[in-house]
Amino acid sequence: MIATSSDAGGASLPEDQLFTLRNADGMRVTISERGAALVSWWAPDRYGRQSDVVLGYASPASYRDNQVYMGAVVGRWANRIAHGRFVLDGAAVQVAVNDRGNHLHGGPQGFHALRWDGEAQPQEVLLRLRSPAGEAGFPGNVQIQVRYRLGDDGALSIDYEAVTDAPTPLNLTAHPYFNLNGGSADIGDHMLQVDADYYLATDATGIPLGMAPVGGTPFDFRRPAAIGARLCWPDEQLRLAGGFDHCYAIRGRADGQGGALREVARVVDPGSGRCLQVSTTEAGLQFYSGNYLDGVRGRAARPYARYDGFCLEAGAFPDQLNSELAATAILRPGQVYRQSTVYRISLQ
Repeated sequence: MIATSSDAGGASLPEDQLFTLRNADGMRVTISERGAALVSWWAPDRYGRQSDVVLGYASPASYRDNQVYMGAVVGRWANRIAHGRFVLDGAAVQVAVNDRGNHLHGGPQGFHALRWDGEAQPQEVLLRLRSPAGEAGFPGNVQIQVRYRLGDDGALSIDYEAVTDAPTPLNLTAHPYFNLNGGSADIGDHMLQVDADYYLATDATGIPLGMAPVGGTPFDFRRPAAIGARLCWPDEQLRLAGGFDHCYAIRGRADGQGGALREVARVVDPGSGRCLQVSTTEAGLQFYSGNYLDGVRGRAARPYARYDGFCLEAGAFPDQLNSELAATAILRPGQVYRQSTVYRISLQ
């Protein structure tokens, strides 16, 4: 079932429609045209009590100044590009820089800040966006569409498609912040498991230095481990990032190539019994522990604090455009960019 509403937001601005999807078990998710953002996700705990398990702003209008990418679809390039520079078909390209001298998540006016054209369809929401050539410095006119679908099994499918009229990098992802206890505490007790033997170690600005094995480090989530306990490890990588903000190379996909949709991560909140399973076609999975949420005003009475939410963002590797895997991240005329990620919430 789909319901729609509007955010008036000001006479000079177009209204941003909100779309709500519901399943047979009473679960519901709301999506905004602004940033194609996942605004809320109400799900029951083991006692049947409903809570919102994603962080969000109190007002839909706040998504117009979404500095932390709350719930949004980000692009053209999710994650970072060193110095905002790369070479495409022999020509140097400079794109917007907005994070310690690097490009991050499409720049200050990336897809997260734009109004998408939303449409309610039977059992799904379709959002479309046109990104003109030169936007944030990227070449090519790109047409993008994203489909949200909520199944009765608690699976929220996000399917992306895009085409271009000139070669251009493209790397899209969703940026919801999850807290499976519904905000009653931080994410420290959440048990995380990631199907990856390697992660990308980074410098002080978040740019990858190279693949590193997870064994013997706080990044080893091949077996479930509590996020909070790992945040306390005396590790230089955690110190530099203020927590986790690192990309995992999904097992079998270290060559940067995507594959069939399969489960790559799982998070369990022991208190509520909620379990989040993440499946994707992508090679990389960025685990971000909400290191810069401190002071962000959301729906709660108090501002959010560090580690109040976590993100698992599926996509290409950060700064892949400046690596030997660059060619795999270029969309060319006649090709169709496709990506699928599924977040499923169930009970343990």
